[in-house]
Amino acid sequence: MRVLVTGGAGFIGSHIVTALTARGHEPVVLDALLPSAHAVAPPRPEAEWIHADVRDTDAVTHALRGVDAVCHQAAMVGLGKDFADAPAYVDCNDVGTATLLAAMAEARVRNLVLAGSMVVYGEGRYDCVRHGPVAPGPRTVADLTAGRFEPPCPRCGAELTPGLVDEEARTDPRNVYAATKLAQEHLAAAWARATGGRATALRYHNVYGPRMPRDTPYAGVASFFRSSLARGEAPRVFEDGAQRRDFVHVRDVAAANAVALAALPDGEAGAFRAFNTGSGTPHTIGEMATTLAAAHGGPAPLVTGEYRLGDVRHITASSERLRSELGWRPEVEFSAGVAEFAKAEQRAVPVP
Repeated sequence: MRVLVTGGAGFIGSHIVTALTARGHEPVVLDALLPSAHAVAPPRPEAEWIHADVRDTDAVTHALRGVDAVCHQAAMVGLGKDFADAPAYVDCNDVGTATLLAAMAEARVRNLVLAGSMVVYGEGRYDCVRHGPVAPGPRTVADLTAGRFEPPCPRCGAELTPGLVDEEARTDPRNVYAATKLAQEHLAAAWARATGGRATALRYHNVYGPRMPRDTPYAGVASFFRSSLARGEAPRVFEDGAQRRDFVHVRDVAAANAVALAALPDGEAGAFRAFNTGSGTPHTIGEMATTLAAAHGGPAPLVTGEYRLGDVRHITASSERLRSELGWRPEVEFSAGVAEFAKAEQRAVPVP
């Protein structure tokens, strides 16, 4: 299968290129190498290479020639610095996706795997002993400032028990990045219905591993911690460190993309399907920082009590749908993956 991988020079995209090549596919890489993501040009992938922006219709049209499927990874990621980033996120993520899908419609390329995200859910699953499953609203500044980090039951104020979120949970994006990722899914679903295409969104949970970017606000928490350690500084853990996440290794995510691409040609025409893509084993942010620092050789993490508006407290995945329907299984265990990541090279990006 000839597969266009947008953002194929980036953190996750480059691993997808490797996974596809190992499985006998023919990847074609399209990447803009934006300065915000690449301080220096990365090594050229062992694949056909097109240096262009996914928002460039002519370049995308050229890249789609002879292509059987598209693996769309190109996007701005992370929470960013502040709301002033909103136009850039919408332009890169949503205009870029719309441009790509329009070109795919014209070229009659009917198979798409989209890099989705768990951020579309907002907070994860919670249960109240009195009211069962509940959906707490955004945490208030007053509560966060006072160190009341756990969201209470919205009906009775009682303490909640976090659990695993599945794909049927309601979406509730709580920051600009999350809103653009949900919009990408809606665009992909609309494209599939209009063209008879097949679209799959893999809702990545907290991806980590080799080639993560260094020293950038546009990345995940594991990258922040690893960047601090590389500078000889203690990782700064916000809130109390008890936030639950599902950390999934980048090679497992790359394998999920390869599995999803293989399943697309047999899928139902006009269909859109979302799959959580996580390890299925929750860990706290504090655990990630402590395990990473120990494997790197210190210094130990510093729990600061700071917070970021737009962050959620707990979000962990049930990836049972991806396991049962497509046969995917994560293979990299948390402690082994973190130990590798502690010593792995990171991609250089400009210091903001």
